[in-house]
Amino acid sequence: MTHIINFVMKVKQFLYLQKHLYLLQGLMKMKKWYGGLLIMALGMTLFLLYSLKGIQPQKQSTKQSAYSFFNNNSPPNDSIEGSSNVEAASFDADLKKMPKPTKMPHLVHVAGLDDLYDMKNLSEGEMNVVLAWTHLRSLLSRSDALPETAQGVKEASVAWKELLSTIETDKASKMSKIDSPENQNCPFSVTTLGKTVADSGVTLSLPCGLIIDSSITLIGIPNEQNSSFQIDLAGQELEEEPYPPIILHYNVSLPGENMTEEPYIVQNTWTNDFGWGKEERCPARGSANIHKVDELVLCNVQAVRNNNEENVNVGQPTSDIPSNISSESTHRTGYFPFSEGNPFTATLWVGSEGFHMTVNGRHETSFAYREKLEPWLVNTIKVAGSLSLFSVLAKGLPVTEGNDIVVDVENLKAPSILKKRHVLLIGVFSTGNNFERRMALRRSWMQYEAVRSGEVVVRFFIGLHKNNRVNLELWREAQAYGDIQLMPFVDYYSLISLKTIAICIVGTKIIPSKYIMKTDDDAFLRIDEMLSSLKGKSSEGLLYGLISSKSSPDRDGDSKWYISDEEWPHDTYPPWAHGPGYVISRDIAKFVVFGHQERKLQFFKLEDVAMGIWIERFRNSGKEVHYENDERFYNAGCESNYILAHYQNPRMVLCLWEKLQKEHKPECCE
Repeated sequence: MTHIINFVMKVKQFLYLQKHLYLLQGLMKMKKWYGGLLIMALGMTLFLLYSLKGIQPQKQSTKQSAYSFFNNNSPPNDSIEGSSNVEAASFDADLKKMPKPTKMPHLVHVAGLDDLYDMKNLSEGEMNVVLAWTHLRSLLSRSDALPETAQGVKEASVAWKELLSTIETDKASKMSKIDSPENQNCPFSVTTLGKTVADSGVTLSLPCGLIIDSSITLIGIPNEQNSSFQIDLAGQELEEEPYPPIILHYNVSLPGENMTEEPYIVQNTWTNDFGWGKEERCPARGSANIHKVDELVLCNVQAVRNNNEENVNVGQPTSDIPSNISSESTHRTGYFPFSEGNPFTATLWVGSEGFHMTVNGRHETSFAYREKLEPWLVNTIKVAGSLSLFSVLAKGLPVTEGNDIVVDVENLKAPSILKKRHVLLIGVFSTGNNFERRMALRRSWMQYEAVRSGEVVVRFFIGLHKNNRVNLELWREAQAYGDIQLMPFVDYYSLISLKTIAICIVGTKIIPSKYIMKTDDDAFLRIDEMLSSLKGKSSEGLLYGLISSKSSPDRDGDSKWYISDEEWPHDTYPPWAHGPGYVISRDIAKFVVFGHQERKLQFFKLEDVAMGIWIERFRNSGKEVHYENDERFYNAGCESNYILAHYQNPRMVLCLWEKLQKEHKPECCE
């Protein structure tokens, strides 16, 4: 590009000189040649000044480390440097299938973003956990950013400032050998015993939140008829908000005497911004059971009796009930899990997709997680209402292994980065309090020789947590193992496509790799088979995984994967690979990074579909794309001869690794 600019400048100079030569010829014919000579001298002076200005040496861009950027640079302005003229031109191709923005996005001020980039007290070694931040800043400032970006950044800035302060305190306490409260590890369980619920309720703190398979068990007796009690899972209380968000509100209304009042269970959420969400009630109409959460119905099928039996035959279907009598009013619940004076044992457990309640051993309700209200955010349990509470036990909570007492810590640390290009970078999506999952991966497939030799590099990509103790544990883990990349936003599900871009940044600009892979922390990978399969595939224009070639946007407003017409106006998506694991080639990763930094690619909240959309843009720019489908990438469970098995908890991950080591066969552990 520089050579082209210099050539154009020289052509302009030549034309300029030629013009003045013609002028000189005309002046020589003038009778008053001395006046012409004066004009000619002025023209030549201007020409010399113009030439000298045109040949001034241009400043050469230098590659900066994250450490030098944060400590020496002021915030960047609206201009963002490109990397390749060829890549820039590729965006001008026919984009018939892609939604086109009405105008070019611009950079805007985002509250808290400057605070995230204030880290002058960190050492160069400590800065290794934020290597992608310099490249992500302009993405977070875009006017067309994902809707939750501003909130995710603002909350992350609060968490980051608190973490930096705690790090300084932590360093001081270690020097003085004082055991500060921050040095206490996350507990596996917490409990409270024998309390009658007062007006203010009973509160139990969860120091490090909840994770999948965590559970909360309550044993109690409802006290009064026609009364109710509530179980609230509340989030972190922030300084700027009067009340903490309620991740789950579980309200039980007891039946009246002789079933005069219909009992029900209401589940809902509450936030400062939007108040109460849409309530979900059980018992519900039959249609409620069409939707499932973790393959469990929202409301368990209830045994019912009809109070209009004299008018309706026992075997008559519900659809034959007269239309002027509602289904709800004509039925009374014959079995309801809670009643006055009867003890119960209720267990609320955390699934992959939502919360589930079992009462006395029977599944009763399920409630899907809502946007920005996920289980890792839960900070306290509060029980209130007419209830004698014998005990509350929360167990299966996220715990860390003390990094200073881990026997095999040296064998688990990330190997040194090679100076040459790596074959494969694997970016693993994880959340802050999933400590046990990450340790299981370090002790299993991250022990493949290809990983230990540095041929394959594995990094966890984790957003900041709103809980300071979790962030401190995460920071210590990152310093101990050297395989964590923190993200400058809170880890909301709706922002995970920013992690996808971050993986592409690391794989092209920081740890250059031939291929880049995205996977999850509950996935097991056979690295040897993965590398063997890649040897026979193209190193350019590659998307490798379990490809979905015909899929449509989910238009159900209550769905976790809901996409509006504004977000995607078409009936179908372009081909994409399922999110638990897929591989792209380096050229596609570069295209994704450049396109977002130049604001020529649009964000999309479903990260795996987003990659498919961006690859379609890559293809429409005239590049060839190789969609390589491999059904050995299992996106829901495990099958023999797998390359990737998904939804594997830490115990199953270690079991799969043990089977491979002992039996040398890719067999599952269910």
